[in-house]
Amino acid sequence: MSAVHGTTTPPGVPGPRPWSADPYSDALVTGRGPLFLRRTDGWLLPLEVERWCARADAVDLTVLGRCEGTVLDVGCGPGRLVAELAARGRPALGIDVSEAAVAHTARLGGQALRRSVFEPLPGEGRWDTALLLDGNVGIGGDPAALLRRMAQLLTPGGLLIVETLADVDVDERVSVHIVRVADPRSTAGPAFPWARLGTPALLRHAARAGWRREGQWSAGGRSFVALRNRDGRDGPDDLDDRDDRNSRSTSSAADPANSTAVINSQRARKPSPESPVANR
Repeated sequence: MSAVHGTTTPPGVPGPRPWSADPYSDALVTGRGPLFLRRTDGWLLPLEVERWCARADAVDLTVLGRCEGTVLDVGCGPGRLVAELAARGRPALGIDVSEAAVAHTARLGGQALRRSVFEPLPGEGRWDTALLLDGNVGIGGDPAALLRRMAQLLTPGGLLIVETLADVDVDERVSVHIVRVADPRSTAGPAFPWARLGTPALLRHAARAGWRREGQWSAGGRSFVALRNRDGRDGPDDLDDRDDRNSRSTSSAADPANSTAVINSQRARKPSPESPVANR
């Protein structure tokens, strides 16, 4: 899984499909970095290729243990989470715009489609759980549009698990490149829009999009929020201004150029015919 999969832009926002670029595909083939997001001001954000290409780790397993029913992994990358769910007999599907990522997922025994989250998907409105991990809340550079799209994909009352930046109030939308810095002639893919969110910012966007907070937790230096899709039976929304007052706010704008940063987390059984996974 990558912090940068599925990054086609939301409807109405022009932009390239970035992930046919070689640096990312090459990194998946070798299972090694170094790989970065490079902001237009030159700032580099390291991506954890080795972790994404490994088996699901202990922190991943705590997330998967919270999943309900059928699971859609948005920006599945090399497929460690989809493969782990498949090994457990759980109906799961990964989507990613990278052909290399989809192929890698299939080799691990998981099901995956080469698709953007903003394109038509199988089982729309019937998924029980969706995942936006490894920074994938940044897909498309528009968190509000992405959260609205996730609500369309999930069943009423469905669960969305999002990984955020740890302990910071960041709400940043930028243009980035994928970069592999292997020598002085570093190669880069085309620019595309991206976003980074801390937990307080995610909760603000979620409240406006009609999500209900189910819970939030940290493990292994990574931070997660569980959101519940509205089903018409929920009580008053608990995502209010108290989150702003109680949150630790360190930044709401782009960080200074040439500083050092690490993106958080940037730090098979056949499904039944009724399952959205089987409905390709």
